Amino acid sequence: QVQLVESGGGLAPPGGSLRLSCAASGFTFRKYAMSWARQVPGKGLEYVAGIYDDSTDTYYADSVKGRFTISRDNAKNTLYLQMNSLKPEDTAVYYCAKASGSSCISQPRCSDEYDSWGQGTQVTVSS
Repeated sequence: QVQLVESGGGLAPPGGSLRLSCAASGFTFRKYAMSWARQVPGKGLEYVAGIYDDSTDTYYADSVKGRFTISRDNAKNTLYLQMNSLKPEDTAVYYCAKASGSSCISQPRCSDEYDSWGQGTQVTVSS
């Protein structure tokens, strides 16, 4: 049974930083691409970053490029999202997502390739 548990969300000031973590279990983590997605009330899911199973390629949405960094530790079955230079528009619930294969991370092309999501962690950017 796939389990994805996010942590690290909270309140940060504009310009601040947060690091999200996602602990994965119930599947062979190192074999699957992973992504971070976010959602605000009344809007659809936005995939903001993705990473290949072996970390050899990454994807970033234009809205976060240059500010967010996705990484993974396959030995620890953990996915990370380092968020710097936070903006109020980054306020959302952030979800960790597992792909059905090893290397589909580009969006929106790969949006149908994700089959599991965590419960989410709230990120609020405000002064």
